[in-house]
Amino acid sequence: MKRRICAVTGSRAEYGLLRNILKLIEFDPTMDLKLIVTGSHLKDKFGSTYKEILDDELSVDFEIDILSEVIDEQTTAIAMGKVQTEAAKILKEIKPDLLLVIGDRYEILSAVISALLCKIPVAHIHGGEVTSGAFDDSIRHAITKMSHLHFVATNKSKKRIIQLGEDPKNIFNYGGLGVDAIQNILFKSKEEIQKIIGKPFGEKNILVAYHPETLSKKSAREQINILLSALEKKNEINFIFTGVNADPGSDEISEEIKKFAESRSNAVYHLSLGQKNYFSTLLHCDGIIGNSSSGILEVPTFKKATINIGNRQLGREMAESVINCKLESSSIVRSINKIYSKNFNQNLKKVSNPYGKGGASLKIFEKLKKIDLNNLVLKSFHDL
Repeated sequence: MKRRICAVTGSRAEYGLLRNILKLIEFDPTMDLKLIVTGSHLKDKFGSTYKEILDDELSVDFEIDILSEVIDEQTTAIAMGKVQTEAAKILKEIKPDLLLVIGDRYEILSAVISALLCKIPVAHIHGGEVTSGAFDDSIRHAITKMSHLHFVATNKSKKRIIQLGEDPKNIFNYGGLGVDAIQNILFKSKEEIQKIIGKPFGEKNILVAYHPETLSKKSAREQINILLSALEKKNEINFIFTGVNADPGSDEISEEIKKFAESRSNAVYHLSLGQKNYFSTLLHCDGIIGNSSSGILEVPTFKKATINIGNRQLGREMAESVINCKLESSSIVRSINKIYSKNFNQNLKKVSNPYGKGGASLKIFEKLKKIDLNNLVLKSFHDL
């Protein structure tokens, strides 16, 4: 009998990391993949990114449409409830041997709660990391405690999961999936990307990816306007904005970015570039600015600069290519100036990514294929 793996994805970023594992499962004759798609994938305002899944020749077996037109704290809580309800129905119907999830999204937490109640073991990827400035941090650790197999990216993450009481024999450090995603991309040329973004590259170009800092005392609109006030001082740089994730405050951030891009000749905004176009754009840029995990997990592999703003990624292990700055206009401007300095660019050549050198996807797939899943659900607390 085939081993049935059910995976859940709620966003383009998370799917981009999972893609290689999902394709390995899909095309293995001894395994059966069932894919639940939810969250921002299913909404036009976020680029309808479920189409990327179909383009990869993967089936969308189940859809859970959860997002309302307005995304705030209340509608997010309601969305979580809907995922939990619908995921429970799906899991009861298909009876998978394992639920596969990644990261720290609220919709993923809801699906994992349903798996817990349905006595289905959970494999969690990229647990044990710290991002103190967002509620994602608590969600990630909660998922860890309801999971049975843990695939981490660093030794520090492994130690944290052991500290949370998980059995060391079920924790595997294979490195981060972002490196794999990059290594499997056939990059597009500069000319192709210019057509896609609708703007020629200039002498200086920076990718911008900013998401709500959900535990900040500042509103999302205040946050993004601080960033934009810094960027408007840099007319000599082209800024390519990519879309916001589906967190409370995302609507406000998207509105302000649209207004900024429409009023300036050196800025352009895309709801979703897709992973291949995103990485290809980055290849032809000087770096990235914002607070996306991509700037920490993936961009160092390109030996490009990351300007990491505020506290959203506070606590993550970071390469030397990452410049941390306060959510203050003057601090952001100084950081932008720094990435064009001679010393910084010389040091970029020596940067290594703390999240590994690749190969994690295949290692995780092989472990999922062979590991004994019996008796995983009944687990004991591992005391230090």
